[in-house]
Amino acid sequence: MRHWFVVHPDNPQARLLRQAASIIENGGIVVYPTDSGYAIGCGLGQKEAVGRIRKIRQMQHHQYMSLVCRDLSNLGEYASVTTPIFRLLKAFTPGAYTFILKASPELPRMMYHPKRKTLGLRIPNHSVTCALLETLEGPIMSTTLKLPGVEYSLSEPQAIADILGHQVDLIIDVGHCDVEPTSVIDLTQDFPKIIREGKGDCKPFRSL
Repeated sequence: MRHWFVVHPDNPQARLLRQAASIIENGGIVVYPTDSGYAIGCGLGQKEAVGRIRKIRQMQHHQYMSLVCRDLSNLGEYASVTTPIFRLLKAFTPGAYTFILKASPELPRMMYHPKRKTLGLRIPNHSVTCALLETLEGPIMSTTLKLPGVEYSLSEPQAIADILGHQVDLIIDVGHCDVEPTSVIDLTQDFPKIIREGKGDCKPFRSL
């Protein structure tokens, strides 16, 4: 990789975050920490970077990246949600969930499932992720760092660097990062549907 930033997990250095944001804004791809493990992402609408990530992950045509946001302030630009759904999102974010939402008609096609017209939304509860998104002033297109042919979860930056080499432009290193998949909740219908149970508590959604 071209850059490796060792960042404090609780008090990330602003200087390094500004450099990271610049790399992302200029089409770079980054490995960064979240509340469910390390992820790999790029700037919004960076078509070439998305292609590189899909190649690294060997993603199938039906697999799409999620939108990682700092908060819900600009949600209307990316998704079409009702008031009850917005309130539900507000109650459970930030957190270790991926919410499936109806994509906004104005959204670029590469950002959502073309047949279902849905997107995945993540608002992680991690200080470094939040600070990076605030510095970037925009969302990240992202996917979990699950690499083909690698059976174990990548929780150590050095192991990630050894495998990816120069395929990524930046690794944001906060040390060991526990890996536990997010809970996936479909909010495109009248009632929430639990697609996958993971780190996020799913019990509240069973009673809705």
